[in-house]
Amino acid sequence: MVLQIFSFLVALLHPYYVSVTEIKHHAKTQSMEISCRVFSDDLELALNKLSSSKIDVLKPKDKGELERLIAKYIAQHLQINVNGKAVAIQFIGYEQESEATWCYFEAKNVKSAKKINIMNDLLFAEHAEQINMLHVSVGGERKSTKLDNPESRAMFSF
Repeated sequence: MVLQIFSFLVALLHPYYVSVTEIKHHAKTQSMEISCRVFSDDLELALNKLSSSKIDVLKPKDKGELERLIAKYIAQHLQINVNGKAVAIQFIGYEQESEATWCYFEAKNVKSAKKINIMNDLLFAEHAEQINMLHVSVGGERKSTKLDNPESRAMFSF
């Protein structure tokens, strides 16, 4: 019982730093959907390093500027290479969900996805303990991995 209480208190005092990136290839539309879930306060911390003014992710003064910063930050810290070619991701939008922000992107003209290389160092500069979860789906098959800071690269074969 004492051990359970101690574990609970440690969990409260030591926050977790985790992001989740989902990548889904759609053969029919020859595209990829990319979504990144990050804690809003962590995203805000990272975006404030890019901006000359104070950024408030939950209540932005200028939504257009926030969207520009999110697109820029994610593009710098999430790079996708499919079948040996870099894939350009286009920002679609974002939404708030409780304490997290979902950021949505799309990559077009991705005919097939046999080999996917990903560089994901989201929030690594902000938290030494950052963990980035990756889930990649191609042709109905889903594969996942975890990147612990400073490990930022993963490869998936389908």
